[in-house]
Formats: sequence, structure tokens, C-alpha cells
Amino acid sequence: MAEPETRKVGDRGQVTLPKRLREAFDIHGGDEVTIREEDDKIVIEKPTSRADLAEGYRRRAEHHRDLAAEMDGTSREANASLGDAPDWEE
Repeated sequence: MAEPETRKVGDRGQVTLPKRLREAFDIHGGDEVTIREEDDKIVIEKPTSRADLAEGYRRRAEHHRDLAAEMDGTSREANASLGDAPDWEE
């Protein structure tokens, strides 16, 4: 993590983000950022794009499909080895 940088707040409350951070976070003039308070700090972050959200959901669905396929194979293998579960009485 780089050393913090000090910036002056203009009369209208404006602050210039350091070029290093703009480049690192792919923030350009005209882009929107989210500003919120967290634990007595001001947090500025680039909002998650719809494309990023869609990619996250796609990866998560793919992971769930892979896990379900793995569990299905494991369940079939267990059934073949152990047979049906006995009837349980409560």
C-alpha cells in the first residue's frame, strides 16, 4: 500500500484524486464514484458496473453447477457402495 497523499479541498468541496490512483482504478474525467462514510472515514470508490456484476453472477452460477455435478457423482458413488439408507424411526 502506498503512502497516503494530502490534498487541499477547494472552496466548493472539490478534491483532485491523485493520478496514480485514477490510473490504478481506471477512473477518468466524467466517471462516477461512490462516496460514503464508514467507521468515521470518507470512502471514495468506483461503483461496480453492470458488466462486472453480470460476470460475478456468471462465475457464481458456473461454480454452483460444477459443485452440483461433483456432488451428484459423489452421491451416486456412495449409493453404489453403501446402498440405500436404512429406514430411520424417530
